[in-house]
Amino acid sequence: MREAVAHLEESRIREVANAGIGRQDVLPFWFGESDEVTPDFIRDAAIRSLQQGETFYSHNLGLPELREAIARYTSSFHPAIGAGRIAVTAGGVNALMLAMQALVDAGDEVVVLTPVWPNLTAQPRILGAQLRCVSLVPGNGGWALDLQALLRAITPNTRLVVLNSPNNPTGWTLKREEQEAVLAHCRRTGTWILADEVYERLYFQGDTANGCAPSFLDIAHPEDRLVVAHSFSKSFLMTGWRLGWLVLPEAMVASVGKLIEFNTSCLSVFTKRAGLVAVQRHEEVTPALVAHLRQCRDALVPQLQALPGIEVSPAPGGMYAFFRVAGHLDSLDLAKRLVVEAGLGLAPGSAFAPEAEGWLRWCFASRDVQRLDSGVARLRTWLRLYSDGFAT
Repeated sequence: MREAVAHLEESRIREVANAGIGRQDVLPFWFGESDEVTPDFIRDAAIRSLQQGETFYSHNLGLPELREAIARYTSSFHPAIGAGRIAVTAGGVNALMLAMQALVDAGDEVVVLTPVWPNLTAQPRILGAQLRCVSLVPGNGGWALDLQALLRAITPNTRLVVLNSPNNPTGWTLKREEQEAVLAHCRRTGTWILADEVYERLYFQGDTANGCAPSFLDIAHPEDRLVVAHSFSKSFLMTGWRLGWLVLPEAMVASVGKLIEFNTSCLSVFTKRAGLVAVQRHEEVTPALVAHLRQCRDALVPQLQALPGIEVSPAPGGMYAFFRVAGHLDSLDLAKRLVVEAGLGLAPGSAFAPEAEGWLRWCFASRDVQRLDSGVARLRTWLRLYSDGFAT
């Protein structure tokens, strides 16, 4: 076993979830997914494909009509993108790993902005890269970027910088002027940018004309050293389908197709048929989902802010409330206690970075807002009964 693989740390989110899965008395908010089922018309497209016998191999890069549809969808929010720059992947996780396999050699320096979903730091480690993490800074108004610290970390020796915005777990989102500064700096250093923008449609600020979070695609040239990863999971309620895509410089696409062959060969056709219908009819899914998520956020965060010892700010994007409880520095222990003592399932902040120790992530993508209210009630009771110094 390679040392990098043998020493991989188990997901702490899974560790907490495994302690509570199967318990009927636990309200689970640990995973980053909605509890709402994929819309009927998307599922029906997959069923029709199966009934028509589409059970064979297909093109490594995806069905041509799906690549065309994704290009049109992307171009409806950003400057025009041709289908020749799209590679369909087996989920956002696979998209990110393919990008790293294409760009990162063992020993290369990779800069990652943290706290972040743990796969984005594990993947370069698996490939033998030298990881350098730059932390967001927590404050009363939420997490913020120390732009100069990030730019100082990116040098001509930096092969790749990985940025997730809107961010999982904090909800922090890159501002346009920050993106412009990062892109200009990476052009000077020759550094590739891998932008994980899977949450771009789950954006609540309303300060962009297209309703999306600021994207590097809005400001980059087609030949820039930029790869953007997307997923059907969040914006289309399709987490279990494992369907995503990459936007690449056109010169990279054929090589990424070869990587897909040696990783997964291709996706199932019926999955891609579902994705095709999803992007063609996205206005029937995503706007209502975003409006509901805003309602969920605005229901949850004020209740958390009213609890004693809680520090939390409303996130501008994503589907998470990221908060900490004063006096509790071990987030894994705290999350496990909440499962057992409160029947409340949350993700520990330490899963996302050492600097997020003491924080908890609450996925508020709940079909029933009252379910969030019940979770807050359980946390309130726990604080009164178990959290020393915060009796009310």
